[in-house]
Amino acid sequence: MCRKSHGAAFGTCAKVLWPAFEFTKGEKLVTAYQSSETITRTFCGQYGSTLQFIPDDQPGFGIAVGTLDDDPIKRPTEQIYVGDKAPWWDLTEEPPCYETYPAQKI
Repeated sequence: MCRKSHGAAFGTCAKVLWPAFEFTKGEKLVTAYQSSETITRTFCGQYGSTLQFIPDDQPGFGIAVGTLDDDPIKRPTEQIYVGDKAPWWDLTEEPPCYETYPAQKI
C-alpha cells in the first residue's frame, strides 16, 4: 500500500505527535480516507499528494516526508515492512530493517 500511495519504491514517513503539529495553511484542502478499521490516510484534495498516516490508537501519526518544504533534519532510524519492499530495490542494513512493524513498538 505504501509504494502505491506514494508512487515510489517506498513511503518515507516521519513520526509526529499531535501537540507538535499544526497547519499553517491549506487545511481545508486536506481530504481524509478511512483505509482500514483503525487507519485514516489524508491527502491533498487538490493535487492528490499523500500527507498523513493516522492510526486511531497512537498519540501521533506519520507524515509523508516528501511533502515537506524543508530538510526535516532527522534521518531515518528504521526500515519497516521490508517484507513488502519493491523487488527491484536493494536495502542496506542501516538503519535496521523489520519485516513488519516491530511488536515492541505497538
